[in-house]
Amino acid sequence: MNVRIRQLHRWLSIIFTLAVIANFVAMSFGQPPAWVVYSPLPPLFLLLFTGLYMFALPYAAKWRSG
Repeated sequence: MNVRIRQLHRWLSIIFTLAVIANFVAMSFGQPPAWVVYSPLPPLFLLLFTGLYMFALPYAAKWRSG
C-alpha cells in the first residue's frame, strides 16, 4: 500500500505542476476561465492527504513498535 501511495503522490505532483503551468500560460493571454484557475486545487488537496500520510508513517511505526 505504501508503494501505491508514493506512486500516486508522484503522479499527482506532475499533474499539479502541469495545471499550475497551464494556469500561468492562460493568464498571459488575459483573464482565464474559472475552471483553469481552479484546476490545480483538486490535485493539491490530494497531495496534501498523501503527503500527510507519508509524513505520519515513521511516527506510526514507532508507536506500533512500542
